[in-house]
Amino acid sequence: MSSIALFNTIFIEEKKVREQLAATTGFDIIQDAYIINEVSEKYSISADKVERAIVGPQSVFNQFTLERERITAYLKAVMAEHLKKPDIIYCGNIAQLIPSSVTHVLRVGLFDKTSNRIQRAMKEGLTEKNAVKVIKRNDISAAGWVDYLHNKEITHQSLYDIIVPSGENFPESAVQLILENYNKPAVMEQETSYQAVKDMAIGAQVELALITKGYATEVKCFCGEITLLVNKSVSNFTKLSNTLTGIAESVQGVNSVNVLAGKDYHVSVYRGQEFTLPPKVLLVDDEREFVQTLSERLNTRNYGSYPVFDGEQALEFLGTELPDVMVLDLKMPGIGGVDVLRKTKSLNPEIEIIVLTGHGSEEDKKTCMDLGAYAYLNKPVDISELTKIIDAAHARVAAAKMVQTQKV
Repeated sequence: MSSIALFNTIFIEEKKVREQLAATTGFDIIQDAYIINEVSEKYSISADKVERAIVGPQSVFNQFTLERERITAYLKAVMAEHLKKPDIIYCGNIAQLIPSSVTHVLRVGLFDKTSNRIQRAMKEGLTEKNAVKVIKRNDISAAGWVDYLHNKEITHQSLYDIIVPSGENFPESAVQLILENYNKPAVMEQETSYQAVKDMAIGAQVELALITKGYATEVKCFCGEITLLVNKSVSNFTKLSNTLTGIAESVQGVNSVNVLAGKDYHVSVYRGQEFTLPPKVLLVDDEREFVQTLSERLNTRNYGSYPVFDGEQALEFLGTELPDVMVLDLKMPGIGGVDVLRKTKSLNPEIEIIVLTGHGSEEDKKTCMDLGAYAYLNKPVDISELTKIIDAAHARVAAAKMVQTQKV
């Protein structure tokens, strides 16, 4: 038997569609939350992080950590297991994870005009102004997810087997149209479709193996044959190709590997070392020019750094992000460094904090170290000395995470 995947924008009455489909077909319903929780449990990662990878906003450190790419690979691996089973209605953003080569799943897009959606939102109790805000925010999130996965517009025809407009007699008309297409021979179970599911699972494992080494490479899999598309600037393509091939070949189920230049490939400077994922470093200093320059210098050394310019920004940042290491100025207007240190260690004790100041005293040093600072340095500091201390602090963070993982 086949399955159905529903993707929609907000205020489209998708709930009525899925419930009527489930009542008619007897299929089980799997929504985003179910897959998010399964990924969270299977890979020991918070459900909030998994959800954020899907709906955003994305971490400012993502270009260094590849967290979104890693979680997306987890999502694909879990979805591949479910796609082996028949008689399921997949609902939400997870529907976009199903490749077009998996033909035993009817991919359905449910869309409607913004004006109609605003009217539905108002019937649910929202003011027109709030309805517009909610719809805009949801549309940006959904469009970002589709663009990230497919580099296409959200309503692009190639993403769906059918697109159902929300017109008269909705949702009954939508259910009827879906059932008519669901019963067509093209959507029935086929050996090639289930091979595509196997390839989806293998491709996800290859992505994870590459990401672990710091490579975010486009992966395609057909009957166990892997194609890797390099969409970056490199100077030694052969060396990179050999490295990527070795990583991909280590994955079970891979029969062969072919590395090709993607559409964004061009020759440039390439550092051939292993691209291990760098420490996430938050820089907090009110001297903008200094902290921006320091961030650039760290980034060129393969550290994932992000600058903020006062204590208040630092604490707001920690409400949504979790750096490994903080490099913290002591004397700042508003919330000072000591208060940032105290509050950070109270709420996020796992963050190692390096105090870097040009105006400190021995008494300040004692206070900071008593509050749990990892190190206390005076400006100016040599970049090599600073990176060594960041590395040592990050090693402590990594060791603590490893212990926590083993407990789980």
